[in-house]
Amino acid sequence: QVHLVESGGGLVQPGGSLRLSCAASGFTFSMTDMSWYRQAPGKERDLVGFISDIGATSYPDSVKGRFTISRNSAQNTVYLQMNSLKPEDTAVYYCKAGLNRATMTTYNAWGQGTQVTVSS
Repeated sequence: QVHLVESGGGLVQPGGSLRLSCAASGFTFSMTDMSWYRQAPGKERDLVGFISDIGATSYPDSVKGRFTISRNSAQNTVYLQMNSLKPEDTAVYYCKAGLNRATMTTYNAWGQGTQVTVSS
C-alpha cells in the first residue's frame, strides 16, 4: 500500500526558505516518478515540481528558479527546496506518487499535506 508522509512546513517570512520532505513506503520508490503539488484555499491543486525516476525535473514558471525538487532513493524520500518565498506561495503542499516506470503502473497516491505560510 502506497504511503506518503510530508513534513517540513511552517511559517516563514517573505524571502525566506523552507525544505519539505516526503517519506515514501509501500512501493518501489526508485522506479517511480514523484511530484509536489500545492493547494491554496479556494483554488485548485497545482503542480510545483516533478522528478522522474532517473532524476529529470520540471517546474511551472511560477516557481522556476526558486524551487528545487530532488530525491534520495536510498532513503525513499523526495524533497522540495523552496527559496525566495512569496506570500502567494502560501498553501498546503502535497507529494504524489505517479508512474512506476518498471511496471507502468500509475499510483496517483497523495500524502496528507503540510502547511506552508509565507507572511511577515
